[in-house]
Amino acid sequence: MPATDRPRCAVLGLNGLPYSLACSLAGSGRYPNLDRLVRSGNCRPILAELPELSPVNWTSFYTGFGPEKHGIFGFTRIDPSSYAISLSDATHVQSTAIFDRLGEQGLISKVINLPNTYPARPLKGMLISGFPAQDLSRAVYPRFLLPRLEAEGYILEADTCRGGSDPEYLLAELRSTLEARSRVLELFWPDLAWDLFVLVLTETDRLGHFLFPALIDESDPWHEPCLELLQDWDRVIGDVLERWQALPEPKRLLVLADHGFTTLEIEVDLNAWLKEQGLLTLESEARHELDSTVISPETRAFALDPGRIYLHTRERFARGRLDSMTAASLRDTICAGLLALRYDGRPVMQEIFKGEDLYPGSQDAQCPDLVCVPRAGFDLKAKFDRNSVFGFFGRRGTHLSGDAFFYDSAGAQVERVREAGQAVEAFFEPHARPGR
Repeated sequence: MPATDRPRCAVLGLNGLPYSLACSLAGSGRYPNLDRLVRSGNCRPILAELPELSPVNWTSFYTGFGPEKHGIFGFTRIDPSSYAISLSDATHVQSTAIFDRLGEQGLISKVINLPNTYPARPLKGMLISGFPAQDLSRAVYPRFLLPRLEAEGYILEADTCRGGSDPEYLLAELRSTLEARSRVLELFWPDLAWDLFVLVLTETDRLGHFLFPALIDESDPWHEPCLELLQDWDRVIGDVLERWQALPEPKRLLVLADHGFTTLEIEVDLNAWLKEQGLLTLESEARHELDSTVISPETRAFALDPGRIYLHTRERFARGRLDSMTAASLRDTICAGLLALRYDGRPVMQEIFKGEDLYPGSQDAQCPDLVCVPRAGFDLKAKFDRNSVFGFFGRRGTHLSGDAFFYDSAGAQVERVREAGQAVEAFFEPHARPGR
């Protein structure tokens, strides 16, 4: 195929960017590249997959499927025998990725900072994994890229542990990650030896968690420093747009967020609520917030972040004692109780789904029995060392299941994140050639 006929699709991820915030920023005159997207007529809000977390949604994007097929239901997963909690990562993904399916057709993908692709595994192309990547040597494929990235001081993730309580440090860290992504963009893009290019910027998500009010409130002392950082972010967006504009046809550009964001009103801990209802008991004091190993046999239900509730049945869990009939009745009781939960006179929950309705056909042991969707401003948690249902723990913003930013140069009417991945794959279908 002549180089000028080679179809190329570029995807820019803007992690956690709300469509409404993007429109507000675009109208300020400070973000010309974001403004180009918003004013294009091809921009709209879409829905996140539930629960509205990055690993769930980016996995849905890069597989083109929902959790019922790819098996990622949250940041964490629980061992039904030992009750130990571990982080979800790419080794738990049960569906093939779009770049694997494209690779079978001889198409090359270059992927930078895509969440839940860690540890990096072989693909036809190049990959630098995103969150929860911890070790650069295990986040890179092929391995020959590692010395170059190490020499350039590539940063996998901003230090939000210290940054969460030190805004100045957080902003400096986010500048460093932006610079790192920009340098790799320059490394991966120019040879044009690729068919699919994916770059994810996570800075808006990190700002959202710790400084979201500063993004929207001019009186906030961190308002201007945040907007200045976003000017650097906008320049990276502009770099991608200019590079894409220079590509020959056929081509396509998608820009998307994995979920929306809003100001945090209060955190709501479901395990604390289950304790109050007498449904969750612990054999001993939890050693840390994710210490689910202390769940007792008397427990009838427990939760995992953010709003996943599991019935403690004997069929599913080693210490479980609930039978299926009792579990069905208990699930209805829990659902009614949570829908009645109020904070400051207002309902906490927007909606609660049964697992089999939200994830049809799933037989995965990690599939929750209930998935709770909070109203805007409420952040659902499920810690094992908390006893208060409501509280603040350092964060100032929380995810939204709606209002996620989406742009498609082809103007597709995508409704939710998985469909963005399907659109990428569909782009290449008319251009497929035998033997390529």
